[in-house]
Amino acid sequence: MPFVLFARAAWYAPSMSEVVWVTGATSGIGEACVAPFLAAGHRVVAVGRRADRLDGLQEKFANESERLATVRADVRDTAALDTALENVAIEFRRPTILVANAGIARGLAKAQEASLDDWDMMLATNVRAVIALVRRVLPAMVEARQGHIVFVGSVAASHPYVGGNVYGATKAFIAQFAENLRSDLHGTGVRVTTIEPGMVETEFSTARFDGDEARAKAVYSGMEPLTAADVADTIVWAATRPAHVNISKIELFPTAQSLAGFQVART
Repeated sequence: MPFVLFARAAWYAPSMSEVVWVTGATSGIGEACVAPFLAAGHRVVAVGRRADRLDGLQEKFANESERLATVRADVRDTAALDTALENVAIEFRRPTILVANAGIARGLAKAQEASLDDWDMMLATNVRAVIALVRRVLPAMVEARQGHIVFVGSVAASHPYVGGNVYGATKAFIAQFAENLRSDLHGTGVRVTTIEPGMVETEFSTARFDGDEARAKAVYSGMEPLTAADVADTIVWAATRPAHVNISKIELFPTAQSLAGFQVART
């Protein structure tokens, strides 16, 4: 069992059950968040596009069925997402924690060669869908004077790499959006956290390379990347601090990854 979860279990006794919405919950980091939030005594709404994966979560946590709701929806379709969320049981409808995890990277081409369709998909998923969902949940959080928005960003928000163009820009948007939210929410009791991981081995690279699993595997060849559980532990830790503590931003890398130097084109 990861150390963070063990340490928390020794002392963490929630005074109330939080309602945690997790987007992108059918794989990777989002899926890995479900178990520790349930273990901490909270109710969880798992949002994702794949019905079979959502069914798998219901089966896996059958003993927690009263505290787990699943919602099949694409976060880019805000109207459909709203309808789906309104159809869950009333005790799940007002989140106190939103883990905005759903996101995508498409392609690794240089900007001059990249697909506009890929760029549009990243903007729709990583920016427009996120801000729409945040705007949906904030009024109730502010009214209740409690709540927590946790963004799953990326080190690409601050550290450029070849082919990261629009993906990095979307994560930079999230980082700045989070900072401005903190200013807007000052004095309301609502907290905002950004978790920015480096290389994490999930289905992320498979999606980026349009299902090319061999190319995706090559990204992590010869090194030990972070796991989805590593990042989920960090998210849950940040979200379970006392109400007067706001973890603003965490940047985490695998030990095998560090920042490279500048590029220099020489004649």
